[in-house]
Amino acid sequence: MGALPTLGLGISTEYGAADAPDALDLTALRALRPEWSRFLEVGVETAKGLDRHAEAWLETGLPTTFHFLDVNLDEPEDFDAEWLDAVRALAARLSPAWLCGDAGLWHVGRRQRGAMMLLPPVLVDDAASRQAEGLARLRSETGYEVLPENPPGAVFVGDLHLLDYFARVCERADTGMLLDCAHLAIYQRLAGHDPLDGLDAFPLDRVVELHVAGGRELEHEGFRFVEDDHVPNVLPETWMIFEWLVARTPNLKAVVLECERNPLEDCVPAFERLEMHWAARPGFGVPA
Repeated sequence: MGALPTLGLGISTEYGAADAPDALDLTALRALRPEWSRFLEVGVETAKGLDRHAEAWLETGLPTTFHFLDVNLDEPEDFDAEWLDAVRALAARLSPAWLCGDAGLWHVGRRQRGAMMLLPPVLVDDAASRQAEGLARLRSETGYEVLPENPPGAVFVGDLHLLDYFARVCERADTGMLLDCAHLAIYQRLAGHDPLDGLDAFPLDRVVELHVAGGRELEHEGFRFVEDDHVPNVLPETWMIFEWLVARTPNLKAVVLECERNPLEDCVPAFERLEMHWAARPGFGVPA
């Protein structure tokens, strides 16, 4: 983990996101505020490949990370030859600093390429072992470090705290972690925990990347939940988690603001807050 490059503050995209009305203009942001867009995290479904915006970014030679959107790491049958060949080919084009992605369930039952769905993992010890095996296999098959991300959800099942689950995954796979602060805030709220519950026992030296994103508080038939829709409005619990972590994670290499479908002017306050805390990290350094 220590050998991975320090990327700094970055932005994310996935196929077609930058074509949405009022979407963040990746090229314009880079020209205007390069310190907020030092790298691009590219969300990849192998069935779709890369869109024109990701292709334009690649032409600049600027750094990327490869965020997979289409594999259940705990299911060996997902690692079929066709999918692995596509991942290797896309990784060869992206030359990412690392691979990462939500370590949850992108499908239930038989997989259909291009039919995206995301559920959290089942938070039990056996599932943690299977996730770790999948991470280790993907690292071996691609030659890149692979970071699991804690997914969002409206319901979580299992007897482990989410952070305990991912601590076991990272230890057994001997890898780092992409810790999504917004997703963790959603879990803590649903589970009735304080925002920082469990973080003091988590292996913070394994945190390589942090995500921050906004969400909307909704209610349906008395059930209150947060929709993880990447709006500019970052919830207070998410900021609390991020600000606690950013000062305590010695191997942190990258922070992503997920705001890909919003105009830049709406995202400026969040970018400024991230930049302030990244710059204030105690002696860990910033990229050139």
